[in-house]
Amino acid sequence: MPGNVPAVRIAFGQTFDVSAGYFNTASIGIPPKVAVDGLLDAVRRWQSGADSAPDFDADVRLARKAWGSLIGVDESRVATGASVSQLVSMVAASVPDGTRVLTLGGEFTSVTFPFAAQAHRGITVTEANPADLPSQVDRFDLVAVSVVQSADGTVLDLESLRDAAAASGTQVMLDVTQAAGWMPLRLDWADWVIGACYKWLMSPRGAAWLAVKPEVLERTVPIAANWYAGDDPWTTVYGLPLRLAGDARRLDLSPVWFSQLVAAIVVPWLASLDIEAVRDHCVGLADGLLVALGLAPKGSAIVSLDIPDAGEKLAAAGVKSSIRAGRVRLACHLYNTAGDIESVLAALRG
Repeated sequence: MPGNVPAVRIAFGQTFDVSAGYFNTASIGIPPKVAVDGLLDAVRRWQSGADSAPDFDADVRLARKAWGSLIGVDESRVATGASVSQLVSMVAASVPDGTRVLTLGGEFTSVTFPFAAQAHRGITVTEANPADLPSQVDRFDLVAVSVVQSADGTVLDLESLRDAAAASGTQVMLDVTQAAGWMPLRLDWADWVIGACYKWLMSPRGAAWLAVKPEVLERTVPIAANWYAGDDPWTTVYGLPLRLAGDARRLDLSPVWFSQLVAAIVVPWLASLDIEAVRDHCVGLADGLLVALGLAPKGSAIVSLDIPDAGEKLAAAGVKSSIRAGRVRLACHLYNTAGDIESVLAALRG
């Protein structure tokens, strides 16, 4: 079974030890060998007591800057955290009472639940179809949506959303977790942009980032204000008064060290690549699969298939996928190959 056979692969200059037929990046990304080696070195230092806490600050800075580069914003606008829902909750707690939020039907709940949990303040959340969303923007105060949908890979019409929001003055919060790492992005126009590390950015779960537009920074409440958000973290560990950083670091959460360490290896490498070439590789494989199945291409790195018994057939052939919203989801990243696609086709036709 091909999915049980480890294979050393070279992709975009890095080595990956990934089993053939691995299509589950939309759940868990596979790290390059250099990142695994870096993590193992860190674990050995931890084991011997060789590290001190400030040693990880450089990793936090590197990962912050590189993630900002992936979405087209300066590092001074980027805060670091641990998960998408934590950072979305900061936004949800900051919007005024009675805010009307527009999202997509079937949106990932880490994007929507933090706003729905603010219903006691009169905040409402309304779902729309992707095709209808831009035309409804002017009826709402905030749009909260993923750039690429987790369930089926639908890609948001960013240009139409940007134009509609600019015309109406509606604020925009975007989740790039399923987009950053394979999709070219320039999102300096959005009020808030949030993303996690453990899928397309191929790092251990525990790092996430929030980019904040300068004009909304002062209105974003640091509900988890802590020592690491201080103007000088190593002198703000004790005592009052409140003294937070002047830029987006004021929203920082205390870092998960090993996640940040690996992200500081992987994300700068991704940011150094020709991201359009990465996009062409990933989408080329995904659209090629759809066309081979007689389906229309979607221009996404994520494929969602409604084929009877597809999950069982793929699992029996050793192909690693996932089930989302009742359909088989396959994700094509830079370490996938045409041979992987052939294994999927053989399993589904077999």
